[in-house]
Amino acid sequence: MSDLQNLLSSPAGLALAAIGALTLSCYAWNFIKLVTKSFIVPGYNLKKFGAKNGRWAVVTGATDGIGREFALQLAKAGFNVFIASRSMDKLEAVRKEINDANSGTNVQVQVHAIDFSRRDAQAEGEWSRLGDALKKLDIGVLVNNVGKSYDIPAYFDDVPTKDNEDIVQININATMRMTQIALPAMLTKKNGLILNIGSFAGSVPGPMLATYSASKAFLSTWSQALADEYKSRGIVVEHVHTYFVVSAMSKIRKPSLLIPTAKTYVRSVLKHIGTGAGAMPGVTATTTPYWPQAFMSWFIGYLPRWFTIRWTHNLHIDIRKRALKKREREAALAAKTK
Repeated sequence: MSDLQNLLSSPAGLALAAIGALTLSCYAWNFIKLVTKSFIVPGYNLKKFGAKNGRWAVVTGATDGIGREFALQLAKAGFNVFIASRSMDKLEAVRKEINDANSGTNVQVQVHAIDFSRRDAQAEGEWSRLGDALKKLDIGVLVNNVGKSYDIPAYFDDVPTKDNEDIVQININATMRMTQIALPAMLTKKNGLILNIGSFAGSVPGPMLATYSASKAFLSTWSQALADEYKSRGIVVEHVHTYFVVSAMSKIRKPSLLIPTAKTYVRSVLKHIGTGAGAMPGVTATTTPYWPQAFMSWFIGYLPRWFTIRWTHNLHIDIRKRALKKREREAALAAKTK
């Protein structure tokens, strides 16, 4: 005991104690910010970006899941809504849903079918037509939601080249192109909101989802850079750090505390715009708005990187095994019914 006392009373011991106290204070302070921003600090009122004032919200990948909910909830908030996805039939169904939910209001809905994965000779024509349609609108909000992931986790050498290229085209190139189209209208008004829907896979490298993970890491870095570029010009750029949500893309059907429905998730996003709720320490222009995911993100941020990569790899191995077994069962059942 006397040796410990001597150590603590020495200059080296006092320095170590001070470092330990400072480290704990930083953890405590970041945790306090996490709680405060998740439950107390209010986000921007959507009227700041033109809700109920005739401005438009543009949503990509808007026929299912998170994208569909953004379209519905932004229309309910008072924006005119422009929705873009690949299937015109599905777009028309969402248009009808929005119109039915907002009957008696002045909310307008426009739909535009475009295949964001196209890289052929006709792709430029599709982008030109989309740009012409959007240039006519007073855009206040852009939600870059369209995205593509793997069908099931797989090692890189087993993933078809086209799938990798589609992920890069949709998650990166299409997102940049949409932003280039929407920004001029925002800059004219010196006001606008750009929400880039990211993923936990972008903050922790995801073995067996390598290309998808890298595309979301790009989105995080790019969003933070744009946020600083355009802050002084009235544009809010926010990277939305997302874990699993009940959707066709995630293939999760039942919600839980950690995995909300798309409706619950989008409500939390719109409630926390500008707060930085749940962002990992040191990460700017980012929000993890759904509080159980925010707490998980905070915890993951302090884990060793090698540990999170290994844990993610093992998780994806397990997901792949279960997915392949399910396919085997479905194939066997289909064979029996023939």
